[in-house]
Amino acid sequence: MNLKKLSAITVLLISMLACNFGVSAESTPEVVEPQITEIVSTEPVISSDGPVIAGCPIFPANNYWNTPIDSLPTHPQSDAWISSIGSGETFHMDFGSGEWDGGPIGIPYNVVAITQVGFFVPEFYYADESDIGAYPIPPNPLIEHGNDHHILIVDTDTCYLYEIYDASFDGTEWSGGSGAMWDLNANYLRPDTWTSADAAGLPILPGLVRYDEIVTGEIKHALRFTAEETAGYIWPARHQTADPQDGIPPMGARFRLKADFDISGFPPEMQILLQAMKTYGIVLADNGSNWYVSGAPDERWDNDMLHLLDVLSGSDFEAVDTSVMMVDVDSGEAKP
Repeated sequence: MNLKKLSAITVLLISMLACNFGVSAESTPEVVEPQITEIVSTEPVISSDGPVIAGCPIFPANNYWNTPIDSLPTHPQSDAWISSIGSGETFHMDFGSGEWDGGPIGIPYNVVAITQVGFFVPEFYYADESDIGAYPIPPNPLIEHGNDHHILIVDTDTCYLYEIYDASFDGTEWSGGSGAMWDLNANYLRPDTWTSADAAGLPILPGLVRYDEIVTGEIKHALRFTAEETAGYIWPARHQTADPQDGIPPMGARFRLKADFDISGFPPEMQILLQAMKTYGIVLADNGSNWYVSGAPDERWDNDMLHLLDVLSGSDFEAVDTSVMMVDVDSGEAKP
């Protein structure tokens, strides 16, 4: 299935026809006053310079997430922002193997073919800032364990990313807090002030550490992390959870591991992760525990090895001025 253009009307028509894919009309929630951003899909143009999952680029190579920041100037608020999060607080890799508290460690993602799964139209309680329409949710999808219950779905037929926050299923219908659809071949951002499945209004998947990247020997994108207190938002983030306040980091703030931090004593697998923190940095994308870095669960992770990175602290990082990367405030394209 190759969609040249998936407009708001098309999304709704697909959802109405969802019964052809195993979803009854009775199970599809009524959509009230939908506010849908038109989504334009292009033929997949996969760049070898950027990250790829199942044949789909995880946004263009010139996307904000995939652009190095090791040569950018330090942000004037760097010291204040790091002090706010905690210069002495240590880092935690919030992913791994096995289970913790009854569930997998990290944020999983699903890879599906849109022609082989059922469509659902989830009912969102933040509907006015969600993409209302058909989500290709597979049977028994991988869902983040814990409080946020994120569902991330990569559709390999159209190279679209679907993300849902606080997803739940009652046996017939899916619902959630908010939902967002992303064309992985494009640099589109959410409408200004809109959330996504993440508090910053950014996609989640491109910021996850994946073990497959360790196998290839390089992580080619920035990493997602959380902080307890944020204020305002800066490009490319689109949403805030608190009003701007001097000295408090905004959503979208980007930090990097200092160039003089010696990574040579760490295992090779961890050097790959640490180098990504130097080259691409980490992006503040949600409220949560301070300096928690996000990744996908995988049984190949060595949890003891990941805990070697607990020695990292806020003082080992600096905030960077990403405003010099911006091509357009309404685009995720970044200058090299």
